[in-house]
Amino acid sequence: MKSGKALAALNWLSAGMVAVAVYLVFIVAPMERTMGMGQRIFYFHVGSGWVGAAGFLVALIAGGVALRTGAPEWDRLAASAIEIGLVFITMIIVTGSIWAKATWNTWWTWSPRLTSAAVMWLVYVAYFMLRNAVEDPGKRARFSAVYAIVGFVTVIGTFVSIRMLADIHPTIFGTGAAEQGGGLAAGMHLPFFFSLATFTVLGVTLLWHRVRLARLSDEIAELRIRLLLRSRN
Repeated sequence: MKSGKALAALNWLSAGMVAVAVYLVFIVAPMERTMGMGQRIFYFHVGSGWVGAAGFLVALIAGGVALRTGAPEWDRLAASAIEIGLVFITMIIVTGSIWAKATWNTWWTWSPRLTSAAVMWLVYVAYFMLRNAVEDPGKRARFSAVYAIVGFVTVIGTFVSIRMLADIHPTIFGTGAAEQGGGLAAGMHLPFFFSLATFTVLGVTLLWHRVRLARLSDEIAELRIRLLLRSRN
């Protein structure tokens, strides 16, 4: 009961923060001089990438605990985190392509940052192909845990490419931002950081829902097996 009320409160909090974030991005945030309205995608683009990478990190940790303990709840958490992470990484690729079309007049370019993000996305899509290919629950959990741990290498590779490799993709923070004319204007800080917090809360909310759904699905599958065994007896 308490967890249900907490999740309901989190639902309302997420909805409220999304509404405020949209207002800040489209009404409060100043118009960027060179990119115009297209720059507003940035507020959603960065938040999506952050939550996607955080989801994969949760899967890495949960996978390690699942290997150590064999507890099914950690396998459910890892699978749910990767599913939510994939949703947000898909968002970052889609929003990035929309921005690229408006700015570079092309939907895609094989720059190091974009290529590494695409590889990361494909690796985690393959995670679910692996899960669906293994019928035994114990083996599926072990194989999935190992894959989640090894697959995180692509997240590290993507982060390294963003921070260290020369690229046409703009740099907002850190090394190279000033040289590329990056950085945030004064009026952009509040919309950006509030959007980042909004995506974080939204990601936690969706993950909570997905874990509950996975648990219910496992309970239904177990109940079906019990009923089948009783009918045979």
